[in-house]
Amino acid sequence: MATRLDRAQVVDTALRLLNEVGLDGLTLRRIAKELNVQAPALYWHFKNKQELLDELATEIFRRMAAEFAGGPPGGHDAAWQEMLEVSCRTLRRTLLGYRDGGKVFSGTRMTDDSYAAPMDALLRELTGAGFTLRDAAYAWWAAYNFTIGLVIEEQSVFPEPGPPEERGPESRDPAYDLGDRERRLGDRYPLAAAVGREFFGNFDRAFEAGLRIVIAGIEATVRPDAP
Repeated sequence: MATRLDRAQVVDTALRLLNEVGLDGLTLRRIAKELNVQAPALYWHFKNKQELLDELATEIFRRMAAEFAGGPPGGHDAAWQEMLEVSCRTLRRTLLGYRDGGKVFSGTRMTDDSYAAPMDALLRELTGAGFTLRDAAYAWWAAYNFTIGLVIEEQSVFPEPGPPEERGPESRDPAYDLGDRERRLGDRYPLAAAVGREFFGNFDRAFEAGLRIVIAGIEATVRPDAP
């Protein structure tokens, strides 16, 4: 029987189980069984699954933020565009390391202030580049939400955690058979059929293309010298 169960131990176990069973299969009872304790022991730390998910998202963020401990994304001399690109690429890659990482991260609340220092540093760099605080906030919010949304879609196609370069054909969910999709739609809706390979064929390419569009939109609307 495990003794002196602490919050960090529960979180580490939950993140490991998340990669094995996914978000739907992750329950407090399953975690308790893995830790060899009774489920009520976990309620000292988390009243319900949502509180646990909030802590999981916070821990994922802590681990990601550690990559920027030496300075802002891209370095102090980076252009603001590069800072946003590096931040979004790091966010995507981090979340892909956890099964259903996008869903876990979306809509959860941080359980401490660990997000504040990285956020403050990013906003400081953007405002230093000439953005108003409001425009800096909207710029990051747009890039951030694009990345989260794409990761959620990506993980519905490739549910197993891990970096994209390690995926094989067997990694794709059979429900996303592009050939079958084209056969079903091709005669009646040829453009909708063809675009499936852009949406679901190569997520690296789709992500980089979308990120360029988001940053171009920021440049055109809220960059420091925009009307």
